[in-house]
Amino acid sequence: MAQVLYEKDGRIGRITLNRPKVMNAINESMPHELAEAVLKADNDRDIHLMVLSGAGKAFCAGYDLSHYAANKGPNKGIQEMPWDPMQDFQFMWANTQGFMSLFRAMKPVICKIHGFAVAGGSDIALCSDLVIMGENAQIGYMPSRVWGCPTTAMWVHRLGPEKAKKMMFTGDKITGKEAAEIGLVLNAVPENKLDKEVERLASRMASVPINQLAMHKMVINSAIEAQINQTQRLATVFDGIARHSPEGVNFKTRVEQEGWKTAVSERDNGLFDWTSNTPIKSD
Repeated sequence: MAQVLYEKDGRIGRITLNRPKVMNAINESMPHELAEAVLKADNDRDIHLMVLSGAGKAFCAGYDLSHYAANKGPNKGIQEMPWDPMQDFQFMWANTQGFMSLFRAMKPVICKIHGFAVAGGSDIALCSDLVIMGENAQIGYMPSRVWGCPTTAMWVHRLGPEKAKKMMFTGDKITGKEAAEIGLVLNAVPENKLDKEVERLASRMASVPINQLAMHKMVINSAIEAQINQTQRLATVFDGIARHSPEGVNFKTRVEQEGWKTAVSERDNGLFDWTSNTPIKSD
C-alpha cells in the first residue's frame, strides 16, 4: 500500500499521508514517497500549488515507535554500541530532505492539520509554506524531553529563539488556536470549517500564474535558507546523539520493557528520571 497518495485535482496537487491505522506514523518509506509526490506536482505544468493532509484521525503522529523503539535490538534509527554518528546522520538526513522537499519545491504547499501533528509529524508540517490547523488540533515536539531533536529545526525559524526554546525545553503540545496566536502557523479555525478554509485559500492561490507563485516563494525562502541548512545539519547530528545518549538508551529500554505508550506517557508527563533510570516519586 502506498504510504503517500497523490491526486491531481485541477490546478491543485493533493498529497495525503496514508497510514491511517497508525495515525500516519512515519516509517522508512514515507519520507521518500512524500518527496516523490512533491516532485510529481512540481513537474506538472497544470499544477499551481499543493495541499498536504493526513488520512484518518490525524495529520501525523511522528515516527512509528512500534518499529523504531518497541522492537528489541538495532534498527536504522537505533544502533548497537559503539554507534556510528555518521551512519545515523546519513539515514536521518535523507528523511529530513524528504520533508524539506515541501520547502524546496518550486510551488507553494498548504498543510492542513487535524488531530495531531506531533514529533516527526510537526517536522513535516512546518516544512510547508502555509499551515492551517483545526483549533483543537495539537502540535508539538515531545521527544525534546528525551530521545529526540527536531531535525528540520523549523521551530526557531518560525517562532524566534525564545518561544522556540520554551517549546523545546518543555516538550509541550499546544492547540491550533495557541499555535496561530504565537505565529507558529498561519491560521486556526473550528474543525468543521477547516476543509472550507483550506479550499478557500487554495482556490485563491490557484488563480495566480505558476511563475509568480514560484518567484515569490524563491525570494522569501532565500532570506532564511542558509540559516535553515546550518541549523538542520546540527539538529540532525544532535537527534542521533539524543537517541544514543545514556538517557536515550534508557528510554529505548523502557519502551521495550513496558511498551511505548507507557514510556511516552512517563516522558511527556515528567514521571521518569531518564538519567538515574528510575521513576520520579511524587511528593
